Amino acid sequence: MNAKQTYRLYKELGLQIRNKTPKRRVKAKLREDRAEAVHADDVWAMDFVHDQLATGRKIRVLKVVDTFSRFSPVVNPRFSYRGEDVVATLEQACRFVGYPKTIRVDQGSEFISRDLDLLAYQRDVELDFSRPYAFIESFNGKFRTECLNAHWFLTFEDARSKMEEWRKDYSTVRPHIAIGNKPPISLMKGSSEVSAL
Repeated sequence: MNAKQTYRLYKELGLQIRNKTPKRRVKAKLREDRAEAVHADDVWAMDFVHDQLATGRKIRVLKVVDTFSRFSPVVNPRFSYRGEDVVATLEQACRFVGYPKTIRVDQGSEFISRDLDLLAYQRDVELDFSRPYAFIESFNGKFRTECLNAHWFLTFEDARSKMEEWRKDYSTVRPHIAIGNKPPISLMKGSSEVSAL
């Protein structure tokens, strides 16, 4: 049965034909195009996780990680995030470690905002909109297990300090098997300046 016959039968029976809604077009790299990072600051991955304080108030945590070195320049909790908040957090981190060539993000509203698109254009950073990206999901799992599930956050400042303590340990102290049992900071360009972060 072809499309014309289907259309004729629908009309005879008085049925409505469902219109196809166009898919939203987003500028994204093709999957075949994605090369693995070969240097620090080649590719960053960015995502959110959610948790709550002891009072029940929800917090969102923006996490950024370099996929080559495993260095995490940002683990930043807030009560809410908008596109401009993501940009402000990235600008603050990039003052110390520089801008990456590519940032892999999902299709969240904060990541498809004009603010982040403008930052990417001005700083010559390519935004790579991916579906589930295994590296950041693995990082999310470690963060949830070792930090979020291990602590009971009494206040927002308590949450911020414990998350920052975990980030510093993960990025500057803990050796990673995937990078030759070295801490991530050892693979960063200008690691002495980065350690101040």
